[in-house]
Amino acid sequence: MDSPAGRPFGPTRIPGRALALIPGRALARAGTGRIARNLAAVAATRLTGPLKALTAKRVLDLALGTALLLLAAPVLTLAALALALRPPRSAGGVLRRETRVGLGGHLFELRSLRTRRFRLDLLSRLPHVVRGDLSLVGPAPLTPDEAALPGSAAGHWRQGLRPGLTGLAQVRARSGMPWDEPALLDAHYAEHHGTGLDLAILAQSVRIHLRAALRGPRHPGKAHLSDTDHRLRGYSAAE
Repeated sequence: MDSPAGRPFGPTRIPGRALALIPGRALARAGTGRIARNLAAVAATRLTGPLKALTAKRVLDLALGTALLLLAAPVLTLAALALALRPPRSAGGVLRRETRVGLGGHLFELRSLRTRRFRLDLLSRLPHVVRGDLSLVGPAPLTPDEAALPGSAAGHWRQGLRPGLTGLAQVRARSGMPWDEPALLDAHYAEHHGTGLDLAILAQSVRIHLRAALRGPRHPGKAHLSDTDHRLRGYSAAE
């Protein structure tokens, strides 16, 4: 039966070109929303992933480490130039390069200036703090051989801590103490570390280095602090 217009009743036929256009527009509308949601999810994952990995300790390292590096940059640059212009007989390169064990047992190349004047070698390691190889405060970075030795000096707790630019052992240990005292101090730090302890160690480290720079070299002696002064109530070295 024909329609009043002379066309047969039944499904309306749509030209092939129009048929191709209509689904495409519908898919474009639906796809745009889906793509936008997917992109937002990916962006959120990429943003929250690193944020979740940031701890208070790492935030302190990034903020204070960057500020210290900016302040020390002019002095470090001058020291590097002075080392580069040394007479050939004293040449040994501007930087000392040593392999150390970092977070999770990963190896990294520790670079520092070949001078200990005003502890510029220590300050020259600040890029490692910003990069994440080191923390401002932590146990001393070990060589692979030292890390392979059994005992508390290379305990399993080191796997979860970044080695430090300074640490409890550096500010409390002195020559004349038992040989294993730095290891005990590092183990204690691993058990009780926190932002408050880190700030206290940093303040003590700055005070020690300033006093040493003002007074000049002194004969090493035994520390006046006992080996239990830093421990919490009830702490035992046998634990």
